[in-house]
Amino acid sequence: MALPGSGARRDPSAGGPPGGVRPPKTGELVARRLRRRIVEGSLKDGDYLPNEASLMEHFGVSRPTLREAFRVLESEGLIEVRRGSRTGARVTVPGPEVVARPAGLLLRLGGATLGDVYQARGAIEPAAARLLALSGDEERYAALAAELEPARASVSDYERFAVDSACFHLRLVELSGNRTLALMAGMVHEIILRQTQRSVRAHEAGGRHGDYARALRAYEKLVALVRSGDGPAAERFWSRHLRIADDLVLRDQEATSVIDILE
Repeated sequence: MALPGSGARRDPSAGGPPGGVRPPKTGELVARRLRRRIVEGSLKDGDYLPNEASLMEHFGVSRPTLREAFRVLESEGLIEVRRGSRTGARVTVPGPEVVARPAGLLLRLGGATLGDVYQARGAIEPAAARLLALSGDEERYAALAAELEPARASVSDYERFAVDSACFHLRLVELSGNRTLALMAGMVHEIILRQTQRSVRAHEAGGRHGDYARALRAYEKLVALVRSGDGPAAERFWSRHLRIADDLVLRDQEATSVIDILE
């Protein structure tokens, strides 16, 4: 496979800005150019990069420099290098989980609380509901409606309902069409899931099955509002629902540290 574009055949110069800032190494520059092609779609998920000899000639670099570029891209989850394989490096476009793991760590290190996380969700999901309703996309409406089926099937099974409920919330944002909102929702998904599981276990012990049925009815109403195309109504309803649901899920746990949920 030929790489698109031409470019220099020698190692890029090592000149850098004044002030003692380290100029990027040649391997980092090669990684930057390959990364750009992955981001722009010239290199797609599953594509194999040309063999090392071809890449060395294309970029005008040595084998150690090329392998340094590979290490950079591999650490970012953008390629998979199979040592000893004749197929070489394969492009692997990462999903939101690649960002979610370090984001969860940063939240823990920063002392984030459950109140922080649920407040963020309360800002993300209503906006996503409005965007989805205004999209006029019947396929996306149908996809959200399909997310109701697992929840309906598990409404009497608190362990499964916790998972299906968290998935419905995440899918709502994914279907909104806004990739930034979807990424943000993905970052807090595991925290939301863990806390939802804790909450439904506590409710199960207290025999509060009615909460799950009410949640399901709220999901069904949201789907109907989204399908009606009334973005403001969908946003208002979902914002109100989240305020009520979050009070039930958190219940005196707003100050609980994220680290206590994830570990």
